[in-house]
Amino acid sequence: MDYQTLIQEYGYWAILIGTFLEGETILLLGGVAAQMGALDVSLVMLTAFVGSTSGDQLYYFIGRWKGQALLDRFPRWQQSANKVGEHIKRHQNLIILSFRFFYGIRNVSPFVLGIYRISIPKFVSLNIIGAAVWAFTFTMIGFFLGEAHDRILGKGSGLILFGILLLAGLIFWGYRRWYYRPVTSSPEDVDIPPP
Repeated sequence: MDYQTLIQEYGYWAILIGTFLEGETILLLGGVAAQMGALDVSLVMLTAFVGSTSGDQLYYFIGRWKGQALLDRFPRWQQSANKVGEHIKRHQNLIILSFRFFYGIRNVSPFVLGIYRISIPKFVSLNIIGAAVWAFTFTMIGFFLGEAHDRILGKGSGLILFGILLLAGLIFWGYRRWYYRPVTSSPEDVDIPPP
């Protein structure tokens, strides 16, 4: 089985799962794969939209249901939660629309929005708009990276770019998982209102 067949068979599943959990790197790879002809660009966008929307809705409802209890259990999340909370107080709608684009607050934002009891219809509608813009943007960035790479190095060299992006994604993932230093906070630092 060659790499193109592998991407065609499992690419959409990888994008769905990757965007459900976090997503930028896998979506860039999906855009490159679409430019290479291994995936359909419209389906890459749709899959990323579904994965991202579903993941963020889940995190939001977990935040509404058990948010403060989870922050108490995992204090290293507290600093990020406080950062997001400060922005929510000032720019609620903008945060819901754009949190996917900001490293460091992307995963914790829907969770904190749930803790803050942002209304369900507001979160769902703005989350859908934000997910659509994000899926389109990152898919097209990946697509155009693949196209620029082909123009510079010639057709058929997309596998090199795909491999570079995959390696960069794995290094980034490893760094975040193994070298992330937990932030400790005292109860006095907690700035999240009770649900």
